[in-house]
Amino acid sequence: MTTSQESEFRMSKKSSRRTLLLNAIGVLLAGCVAGSAMAAAPADKYPERALRIVVPYAAGGGTDILARRIANDLSKRLGQPVIIDNRPGAGTIIGADAVAKAAPDGYTLLMTASAFSVLPALYSNMPFDPVRDFEPVTLFANSPNVLLVNTTVPAKNLKEFLTLAKERTDPLNYGSSGNGGTGHLGMELLKQKMNIQMVHIPYASGAPAMQALLGGQVSAVINNITASVPQIKGGKVRALAVTTLTRSPALPEVPTIAEAGGPTDFEIAAWFGAFVPAKTPVAIVRRLNAEINAVVRSAEVQKLFAEQGVDSTGSSPEEFTQIIRAEVPRWMQVLKAAKIKVD
Repeated sequence: MTTSQESEFRMSKKSSRRTLLLNAIGVLLAGCVAGSAMAAAPADKYPERALRIVVPYAAGGGTDILARRIANDLSKRLGQPVIIDNRPGAGTIIGADAVAKAAPDGYTLLMTASAFSVLPALYSNMPFDPVRDFEPVTLFANSPNVLLVNTTVPAKNLKEFLTLAKERTDPLNYGSSGNGGTGHLGMELLKQKMNIQMVHIPYASGAPAMQALLGGQVSAVINNITASVPQIKGGKVRALAVTTLTRSPALPEVPTIAEAGGPTDFEIAAWFGAFVPAKTPVAIVRRLNAEINAVVRSAEVQKLFAEQGVDSTGSSPEEFTQIIRAEVPRWMQVLKAAKIKVD
């Protein structure tokens, strides 16, 4: 082989190696692009099947009522079935944990209430972290609570109820939707501020707590207005006061705790929000946010919610995230001061 031929041979080998290298890079880049396309595909095509909304309360409670109405309209907007899955128990931990461990694909949502941000203050060994393990989608409603008593309780107003609680040798009992719910916290705060004694009986959700009140198993509850209005208007329970600083349009005749002779700074309300598991694609979170907000901001739903004492709001994921991040440490401080702990 001549010197010229050797030179051409070496150049040919270099060219072949360069071509192979370029081809390999091309294949790698193509794979990356394809991978990106595959990763984006679920968000682009979402939703392709039925969605499941886990409600960590029994059917018939306030959260369940709101979730079912939203699910109905959300299904129409998304073009897919939206199924309600009631998973009550353990102060909402059972249902919330099921969502925390679900695939982060936007097909499993949690619709829960403000007790969600209280859980870390109540339980030492939580199976999930409310901040780390969830993506907040939207805070879709706010609602005041109302203090109710069984009609056999000899108290026609809050002052008489407080007097009765102070004078009894055997303490009155009260029910709640579970440890850490606004009904539990509200009654404990009222006990502290007014120096009365009552025995707490927690239930799996607001619905069985209301049934216990109707049946006389408990004397009182602080329950959300959504589930309480029908019972109040039907004369089955007696409303003594709402737990906000202003009266509720749904119960304009019922005074606030302050107006009825209770603490002047007493205020505790419930929020209702939607979450998905952490690491759910941002595009899917945004889509769910837009669709749920559109549902709760519609004139029909706002009217329906208002009739039940609920303010249908809707928020951005960022706004709701800030609320959760602020509430978790706040309730840590409140419950520590009140010495309320489940375990």
